[in-house]
Amino acid sequence: MQLKMLNDQELVSSYLSGNQSAFEVLLNRYKDKIYTSIYLFVKDTELAEDIFQDVFIKIIDTLKKEKYNNEGKFLQWAMRIAYNMCVDHFRKSKRMSKISNTETFDIFSVLECKDDHMEKSIIKSQVHTKIRDLIDQLPDEQREVVILRHYADMSFKEISMMTRVSINTSLGRMRYALINLRKMVTEEEMVIQ
Repeated sequence: MQLKMLNDQELVSSYLSGNQSAFEVLLNRYKDKIYTSIYLFVKDTELAEDIFQDVFIKIIDTLKKEKYNNEGKFLQWAMRIAYNMCVDHFRKSKRMSKISNTETFDIFSVLECKDDHMEKSIIKSQVHTKIRDLIDQLPDEQREVVILRHYADMSFKEISMMTRVSINTSLGRMRYALINLRKMVTEEEMVIQ
């Protein structure tokens, strides 16, 4: 049976039975989502790569010690480890990240613009830059929920488990983030007029 056809739990079991290729399939299945989430928090390519490697070292250690609890999904478990490592980094450095472009990575570059005219492409880029700037101005808890929900594509249940707050608190933070974003957009429009 092909490894790629196995579900996450079957891959974990196969890996624990000595099949190194099973872990490679798991890694390839989720590496982009996990790396992107880490990068959006730390906003530094080298640091994101370091944390990403640390995440998978911790995953391997946990699996080998047979401490992995398969109650949840593998991705959510791995994302929780990544999130906790990012939080640990910020506690150590006592700063929070900003969502901004770097020369090497832009989350919006994954959006396709094949048929757009150059003008539409430029406008789309300016809008995305403005959105990132507005998200950067949100309070930390609100910015965190926006990143996890819209960039890491996590459910509110997953966000609440990861951030150790209730689902209602996660929903409230998202609600206030949207209210604040709308207010900032309205204020921007008034300045332009």
